[in-house]
Amino acid sequence: MTPIHIGTLPLATNLFLAPLAGYTTLPFRWCMREVGGFGLATTELVHARSLLEKNRRAFELIETRPEDSPLSVQLFGPVAEEVRDAAVWLEEQGADTVDINMGCPVEKVVKIGAGAAMLKDPKKTGAFVRTVTRAVKIPVTVKTRLGWDQTQLDAPVLAPILEDVGVAALTIHGRTRAEAFSGSVDLNGIRAVVESVRTMPVFGNGDVCDTATAKRMLEETGCAGLVIGRGALANPWVFQHIQAGFLGHPAPPEPSLGTRVAFMTRHFERAVQQRGEKLACTQFRKTIDWYAKFFGPCRPLRLAMKELSSRQHYYDLVGQFLAYRNQHPLSRRENHPAVNAMPA
Repeated sequence: MTPIHIGTLPLATNLFLAPLAGYTTLPFRWCMREVGGFGLATTELVHARSLLEKNRRAFELIETRPEDSPLSVQLFGPVAEEVRDAAVWLEEQGADTVDINMGCPVEKVVKIGAGAAMLKDPKKTGAFVRTVTRAVKIPVTVKTRLGWDQTQLDAPVLAPILEDVGVAALTIHGRTRAEAFSGSVDLNGIRAVVESVRTMPVFGNGDVCDTATAKRMLEETGCAGLVIGRGALANPWVFQHIQAGFLGHPAPPEPSLGTRVAFMTRHFERAVQQRGEKLACTQFRKTIDWYAKFFGPCRPLRLAMKELSSRQHYYDLVGQFLAYRNQHPLSRRENHPAVNAMPA
């Protein structure tokens, strides 16, 4: 683990919090900042045109606060001039970096020619990105995948083009668009991208959830740092643990169930503050699946949370779960995080 620069932006560590649509909201990032251990966070992807049109939802996606720094805003869109103008506006608002999404596999993004669809024509995509990098002084980064599918692994072709047009850093998720989040990341594929560029930092993303997987990613790919998303959703302390492992420090004690639930509750309360009770409850119906991976067996809580309807309902369900767990402590094996953890 080492300090690193992305363009002119100095960062304390080469561990970063990845953007994940629907999850890496301001409330979650704020809670993660309090735990610490990473150098840069990135917002959920936001449509450049929506931002230029001052859409309320777009403004919610880029909302931040002083503690939420340094921060990158991730843009997507099929029109270079719109992404350029959105980047210029973000620079004026004080954004530290702008990241262009070229990896989202979701059909509604791909069908408009954005996200992972930009992998299909590296030359055209390079011209697109040049339009953005020439318009701003802040670093412009890109997050993408290995390719459209196993027959079109275009990332090693695209990466040097991006470097030539001024991209400050590149994050590679080690899967294709066709794979989405299935299977395992292709570390050899990430290495091929790393070896295709001269000096541009390439960061690895996918399946990193602890010190062992972090070490493997760094050693087998030669990447300059790690971008962690789903591993942090399941275990917000993952960055602390990885840093301790690489620095040769004793592993921090595993957070207790009470500490994990307290983190989740802070996240929920801040979501209520930002988006209101109804929307916060809707969001937590899917968020609980990630937190539950380190709660031990808790199927009744997970299922009940799928019907979460109010702030009081949240506290009733959590209170019932903690009361049950106090009366029925986990066995040593059930209390071991590896039983419930899932790679990210």
